[in-house]
Amino acid sequence: MTDHDCHQLICDIESAFPSLPIKYHVSWRDVTTLGVGGEIPLLAEPQDDISLVHLLRYCNSRNIGIFVLGGGSNTVGMEGPFHGVVVKLSQNDFVKVKIGRDHVTVGSGVRLCDFILTAARRGLGGCAPLAAIPGAVGGAVRMNAEACGVAMGDRVVDVCGFDFSGKPWCASGDEIDWNYRNSTIPENVIVTCAILKMDRVDPNLEAEKVRAEISRRRGHDPKGRSAGCVFKNVTPELPAGKLIDLAGCKGIKSGGAEISEKHANYIINRDDASEKDFLDLAIKMREKVWETAGVYLNPEICFVNPASADKLTSSPRPMEVAVLKGGNSTEREVSLISGAAVAKALRQGGYQVDEIDIKEMEIVPGMLDAEVVFPVLHGGFGESGGIQKLMEEKNLRFVGCGSKASYIAFDKIESKKIMENKGIPTPKYHTVPRDNHAFPEDFSFPVVVKPFDQGSTVGVSIVHTVQEWEEALRKAFEFDRDYVMVEEFISGIEITVGVVLDKVLPVIEIRFPGEMFDYDAKYTHQLGETLYLCPPQNLSEDIQKRARDLAMQYCEAIGARDLMRVDMIVQDNGDIQVLEGNNLPGFTSSSLVPKAAKANGLSFVELCSQLVKNARR
Repeated sequence: MTDHDCHQLICDIESAFPSLPIKYHVSWRDVTTLGVGGEIPLLAEPQDDISLVHLLRYCNSRNIGIFVLGGGSNTVGMEGPFHGVVVKLSQNDFVKVKIGRDHVTVGSGVRLCDFILTAARRGLGGCAPLAAIPGAVGGAVRMNAEACGVAMGDRVVDVCGFDFSGKPWCASGDEIDWNYRNSTIPENVIVTCAILKMDRVDPNLEAEKVRAEISRRRGHDPKGRSAGCVFKNVTPELPAGKLIDLAGCKGIKSGGAEISEKHANYIINRDDASEKDFLDLAIKMREKVWETAGVYLNPEICFVNPASADKLTSSPRPMEVAVLKGGNSTEREVSLISGAAVAKALRQGGYQVDEIDIKEMEIVPGMLDAEVVFPVLHGGFGESGGIQKLMEEKNLRFVGCGSKASYIAFDKIESKKIMENKGIPTPKYHTVPRDNHAFPEDFSFPVVVKPFDQGSTVGVSIVHTVQEWEEALRKAFEFDRDYVMVEEFISGIEITVGVVLDKVLPVIEIRFPGEMFDYDAKYTHQLGETLYLCPPQNLSEDIQKRARDLAMQYCEAIGARDLMRVDMIVQDNGDIQVLEGNNLPGFTSSSLVPKAAKANGLSFVELCSQLVKNARR
C-alpha cells in the first residue's frame, strides 16, 4: 500500500463518515502488548452498532480490508501499512458492563479483568480464574478463554455481532461449539457483546480470588513486552511450552526478539523487535517441535499481515494422513473406535486427516492422495498383511509392519514356527484339522483352543474336559476353514510389552476377573473391570527386563517395524512364555500400547504423530 493509497483511503473514509472517530498513523507499538510493527494509517472507533454497520457495509462494497483490534494482547503488528481499516470497539456500549440479577451484559471491548472485577463487586462471580488473562471480552469469547477448568463458553448465554458485510449475527451459547481455545463463531464475525450467566457470590471473597489470580499470573509470566503464548497447547495435558522447551528453544534470539528463558512459549520484545524478528523465532519454535515431537503447533497469536500467518503455518506444512478404520473382520467395531481416536489425536497434533471407513481390501483414492496411510484395522485383511501388500505395490508410505511381518504376526501357526526356530520360549502347540478332532496324545487338560488368525481372543476357549473339547473346536472352526490351533495351558500372570519405533515400552501387568483375558475382559466388562498395572505390582525388575528383551527378540525375529505388542505369561517359577504378537493393537488413549507409552512420558498425540512422522521419513 503506497503513501498515495493511504492518503486516498483516509480521504474516502473521512468523506463518507464525517462524524466517525478516527486516529491516524497510530503505531502498533502503542496499541499492542508486544509492540511490534510500523504504523496504522487509519484506526476507526465506531460509536455504536449503527456506525459500525455503516462502516462495514461501505468497506465490503469497495473491497476494503477490515482488521478488528481488541485488547491487542495477542496481536503481531505488521511493518508495512495495513491495506484497509483497523477497527477498535472502544466507545460507549462496546466498553460497558450492565449488571442483571444473575446475568451480565458486557461489551466486547471491555477488558476481561475489568468485567470480572465489576461483576464481583456486585456479587456475581464464577470467572475469577480468567481474570489474569490479558485482552478484551470479545476475543476471550471467540477463543473460549480457559484457566483452571473455567472456560468462557460455559458462561455464554448469547453472543451478538455483525459479519464483515454488516449483516447482524447472533447465537445462543448452546448453538456454538466450545472447543479448547477455539469456538465455532465465524471468522468473519465481529463480536460486539455477550450475555453471560454468573453465580451469586460474596463480593469480598470473589474480589480476593480475582486479586490472587492476577498476582499468581504476574509471578508466572515472563517480564517484558510479549503477545502472550505464541502457540496453543496441543491438549490441556500437552502444553506447547513444554514441547518448545524440550526442543531446546529457550533463549534463542533473532534481532530484538528472544524466546523467554522463563516460559518457552513466550517471545519477548527485548529491543525494538520487528515483525520479521518475531516471525523468525516463531518459525524456529514450530520447526524444532516438529523435528523432536512430530507435532505441528498451531498459533494462538494473530498476525495482522496474512502473509506472515501463512508463512508460519506452512513452516513446516502439515502432512496429509489417511486413517483407515473399520474393515470387515469380527473386530470392526473396535477398529472404528481406534481409528476415530487416532484421527482425533493426529488433528490435535496439527495433521490434515482423512478418515476412511474401508470395507474391502482395496486401494481407494484417499490413500493415493495421502502422504502417509495409518491403518487402524484390527483383524482380517487389515492385520494379516493383505492391505499392506497392496500399499507396498503402490509404493505408499504407511504406519506399521510390512506385509511379511504382518502375515507372520497374524498367523499364530507361522508365529509359533518362527519363535521355535529363534529359541523364543512359547507354549507347546498342535494343529487340529477339521476332519480329525482327535485330542493330541502328548497333551493333557487343560488346553487352549484358538483360531489361528483371529484377534481380541475371538473364538478362543480354555478346555478342561473331553466334554468341552468338541464345543471348543466347533466355536473355533466358525472362523477357520481347515484347522485350528490347540496350545498347552500355561498358568501365571499375563503381561504385555509394546515396542514402538524400536523402543521397548514398560511392561503392563494385566489382572482380569474371569479365567481368561477374553473379549469381555478387554471390552465389555460384564464380569468386572480389568486392571492394567504399569508399572507392574507383582513382577521383579529382572522379570520385567527379560520380558522387554523377549519382546524385542520377537520383533527382530519376524522383521517387525514401527509398532508391535507382544503378549506373554509369567509362570510361578519366573519363566516367561511368549504367546503372540499383535501388529495392529487397539489404539485409543486407554489401550495397552498407548498406556505404556504414557507411562514412558509419551502422550497419545505424540505417539500417533511420531509414528506418522517416521513413516513419512
